[in-house]
Amino acid sequence: MNIHHLELFYYVATHGGISAAVRHMPYGIQQPAVSSQILMLEEDLGVKLFERQPFKLTASGTELLAFVQPFFENLQPMAAKLRQGSAPQLRIGAPEAILRDHLPAVLQRVKQKQPELRLSMRSGLQLQLEAWVRDREIDLAVLPLARKLPKPLRSLALLRLPLVLLVPKKSKRKSAAEFWAAGRPAEPLISLPDSDTLGQLFQAGLKRLDVTWPMTVEASSLGLILQYVANGDGVGVSIGVPDLVQHPQVRVLPLEGFDRLELSAVWQGEPSPLLQAVLDEMQRYANQFFPMETPAARAGAVTA
Repeated sequence: MNIHHLELFYYVATHGGISAAVRHMPYGIQQPAVSSQILMLEEDLGVKLFERQPFKLTASGTELLAFVQPFFENLQPMAAKLRQGSAPQLRIGAPEAILRDHLPAVLQRVKQKQPELRLSMRSGLQLQLEAWVRDREIDLAVLPLARKLPKPLRSLALLRLPLVLLVPKKSKRKSAAEFWAAGRPAEPLISLPDSDTLGQLFQAGLKRLDVTWPMTVEASSLGLILQYVANGDGVGVSIGVPDLVQHPQVRVLPLEGFDRLELSAVWQGEPSPLLQAVLDEMQRYANQFFPMETPAARAGAVTA
């Protein structure tokens, strides 16, 4: 018998059906995939394991569940027992600027309580980070988010940051509106890939203004966008964080009326005590250094 098929059957049997099992799986899998693999298990065994509508285990299904249940129910307790003798580990992914300028302060606070903590860092773009969390290659990602994530991924909004334009210091433009006052801007546009939330928010804002300004230069990080603008290669789209936009050869123009970029922590399933401690410290850091940009602060401002 295929062990993975047995695992799927265990979740179907204990949660009372395929759709319920999909919602409780510790990793992402689609309902059709579960259905087809359960059918393969039944074909391999030559028996029907449960009735579909309404759900009910057959005698064979009841017997198989009794056989596999002790193993799967003891997986997590066994893993926790084995981990007791090792130092806790946390794998984090984020854009390079966050890893460099902000996460060290957060993790330093966590390490004061967990001095044996082992850390692993990976920088990446939004879609890469999502995939790494989904595939359990990392435990936690910090990334821009503009949509609801599929289960079992979970998210926590940390900051909502304003979009800005970066222009060479010698540019005659004094405001962002000057770029589209006369129609389509002529300057080259420097941005993150089209798949990234930053570029999507910017283009959505332009669409509301009935302005067309396609990306000319695709950069892999906000740091590169800043450098390209300083070199005079065009106009860049970034976010209004001083560490990311300060350069002696660059000026910052606010983008009034454009949606803000939401920076979120993303993980999978129920957070462990260690992961929860990191999430708590991230919120404290955001509240301390970006008090006007946290979701709670902005909600309060709107309510007031």
